[in-house]
Amino acid sequence: MAHTINNRRRATLTLSDGTTFCGQSFGYEVPVAGEVVFNTAMTGYPESLTDPSYAGQILVLTFPLAGNYGVPPFTMRQDGMATFMESEHIHISGLVVCDYSEDYSHWNAVESLSDWLRREKIPAITGVDTRELTKVLREHGVMLGKIESEDTISDVPSAQYEGVNYVEKVSCSEVIKYNEGAGKRAVLVDCGVKHNIIRCLLQRNIEVVRVPWDYDFNALEFDGLFLANGPGDPDTCERTVDNIRKFLGKSDVKPCMGICMGNQLLSKAAGASIYKLKYGHRGHNQPVRRVGTTQCFITSQNHGYAVDTKTLPQDWEALFVNMNDDSNEGVRHKHNPWLSAQFHPEACSGPLDTEFLFDEFVQLL
Repeated sequence: MAHTINNRRRATLTLSDGTTFCGQSFGYEVPVAGEVVFNTAMTGYPESLTDPSYAGQILVLTFPLAGNYGVPPFTMRQDGMATFMESEHIHISGLVVCDYSEDYSHWNAVESLSDWLRREKIPAITGVDTRELTKVLREHGVMLGKIESEDTISDVPSAQYEGVNYVEKVSCSEVIKYNEGAGKRAVLVDCGVKHNIIRCLLQRNIEVVRVPWDYDFNALEFDGLFLANGPGDPDTCERTVDNIRKFLGKSDVKPCMGICMGNQLLSKAAGASIYKLKYGHRGHNQPVRRVGTTQCFITSQNHGYAVDTKTLPQDWEALFVNMNDDSNEGVRHKHNPWLSAQFHPEACSGPLDTEFLFDEFVQLL
């Protein structure tokens, strides 16, 4: 039975600079700490909450209303993929919204956002001035923070994000095969892959071999390499970069595609450097341009780090550029079939303007 807003306990979000935002708890009541980031999407909280790229972060939704369409059933397909979610469970550390809707209505909803959060033991706070909070994060940059309800002020864990290998925490621990015996075979390096990426590859009749983040895939037989998204700092994934570097150095050239973290890891393996963005790109409305053309796309994104285009080696070039801040949105090799995108081409829920990149990868195999 869901609580009504009138008997919710008071809760606070405190940022590392001392700024405090007050509201009411509508999730699991336990103190939590993490990196506070904001997402500008209007819809898609079931997908965002289950995206492994948010591991270790307290998510702020800038769209004022949350919870009004409930939560879909957490069902799994026969191939092991979640039907409506992006992984097997919620990955955010906490949730901050302006106005949580007690009542929900949607043909596919089976429970409220509040019930889901409490069931998965994720704290959440409503009644926060998320517009002001977003302005603070934009001015200062992302900050560490903590959520506490009035009865849980003590024993708040210390927040850590920089230097923590969150990829290791969310990657699969063993090799998983999908669609065995189908057409071409792609090795997918799981740095925190969203299920929709795998679903998009399976829709194109690709056999997918999903391997852990630090697995040396070079000894496997495959037609192409796919580098998935994931959370945190790509500099913590040196073992992955070493394996990619070995792949790039082989005389037997095979296609490669990366998404999000995969863009950064491919660029690092090529020799480029990575830097942290002030407040990242998170939402469904990021405009990018394909370099050398006037083609522009609206994209879904979720990342806090970016490739320094100026450090790309001579044989590499930018493939996409962000039209808001000119940051890198993808790279490609000038001669070999290696490319990547910093955004999510298959975003669910979000724009599908760039899903053709999956088709380009499959055609390269």
